[in-house]
Amino acid sequence: MTPSYSRRRLLGLLGGGLGWLAALPLASKAKAAVKNLFTSAGAPKGYDPMKHHWLICMDADRCIGCGLCVDACKTENKVPQSSSYFRTWVERYIIRKARPGAVALRGEVAVDSPNGGRNGFPPTLVPREEILKAFFVPKLCNLCENSPCSQACPVGATFDTPDGVVLVDPEYCIGCGFCIQACPYGCRFMNPETHTAEKCTLCYHRITRGLKPACVEVCPTQARIFGDLKNPVEKDPLQEFIRANKVFTLKPHLGTEPRVLYANIDKEVR
Repeated sequence: MTPSYSRRRLLGLLGGGLGWLAALPLASKAKAAVKNLFTSAGAPKGYDPMKHHWLICMDADRCIGCGLCVDACKTENKVPQSSSYFRTWVERYIIRKARPGAVALRGEVAVDSPNGGRNGFPPTLVPREEILKAFFVPKLCNLCENSPCSQACPVGATFDTPDGVVLVDPEYCIGCGFCIQACPYGCRFMNPETHTAEKCTLCYHRITRGLKPACVEVCPTQARIFGDLKNPVEKDPLQEFIRANKVFTLKPHLGTEPRVLYANIDKEVR
């Protein structure tokens, strides 16, 4: 089973809302240092990234594979319509039953994502009697705290923001593709129209204006839970979800420290 988010890590995130108060002197310097990096990030004037910490969680039990999130993302962020380009997508996992006499308790795993799950999923070709378990998993940029993409970028076009998002500044991107090769989650692509690297930004242009990411907004089952750890609301859905569920990150052994959390996923999810 994929290791769960450590208690220390969770306490650090949930305590971030108070921790920033003790770091105000450093915060002002950090804010000044990153100010120039937001030239094309889509954040409004006056937005202070030091006063927010965005986080998103995925509940695999709630995802029904409808693809509305994928379609909304394409529309909102003007992602190329080709089936080769996605900022977010949905994968279907089908775990077969173990063969009679096999030592393993679970059989082979089939994973598919036709057109990123945008138009839903056709009936599986795996016979029903052979299926042990089937479920859907939303995917997007993992917003790594130790992001390999930003480390690989030779010009600083990819950068980590103080409020927990990894962005790409198209005005600086030279289209070398190093970040795409460095991403261990396959979350980046080269936009064929702009010839710059692209990925999920958590709809930064929306969340910095008090709105939810487009994918969160349209999800009919609330499989995507989004919030601001530094500005929790009453009965905050994000913090309640983290407290009520055992949450995981993808590929924790890589040390990237993803800031996208998953609940109710199986070990086969990668």
